[in-house]
Amino acid sequence: MLATLAFYVGVMGAGPLKLAQADSDMIFPMDERAARYWRFVTDGVMGGVSKGGVQFASEDGLGFARMTGDVSTANNGGFIQIRAGISFAGMADNGAGLTGLRLVTRGNGERYFIHIRTRNNRRPWHYYAAPFETGADWQQVEIPFASFQHSDGLRPAAPSPQDMISLGIVAYGRDHAADISVAELAFY
Repeated sequence: MLATLAFYVGVMGAGPLKLAQADSDMIFPMDERAARYWRFVTDGVMGGVSKGGVQFASEDGLGFARMTGDVSTANNGGFIQIRAGISFAGMADNGAGLTGLRLVTRGNGERYFIHIRTRNNRRPWHYYAAPFETGADWQQVEIPFASFQHSDGLRPAAPSPQDMISLGIVAYGRDHAADISVAELAFY
């Protein structure tokens, strides 16, 4: 069932990311091997001035992605993110049985977001979003798909795994310093 699940970079051709399995969860470690599946994007794509970057590192044997930067709402901007393409097409049910995602994360105490794009998003600025809080210590955060809201309030109200095409970990919406690390991303 899980052997054909793949994370793909937004630009096709990077290939599948191997995943670990614990019980029935699909777990994607965010270590240096995962770096090629993620790309860093800022609001500069639309004229914004936010700056930052992502590093894949290891600490005490735990690999993680660390995104840092300065989010600025100047010039109609306001985000930095790391994003990867995603497809559950290789699963027998195309991911229909999945109900949410789980992160192992830490940060600077700011609020961050998961943004999910689906085949139903008709405009580049449409996405589903769910917030989560960070703290200085590693913590597990669960986000049910039912808690996601569409950026334009459109229907369907929550994203369906079968329709998902990309996922972003995002610092968004207000002027602030971003510093977030993610060691693991899992779907349940």
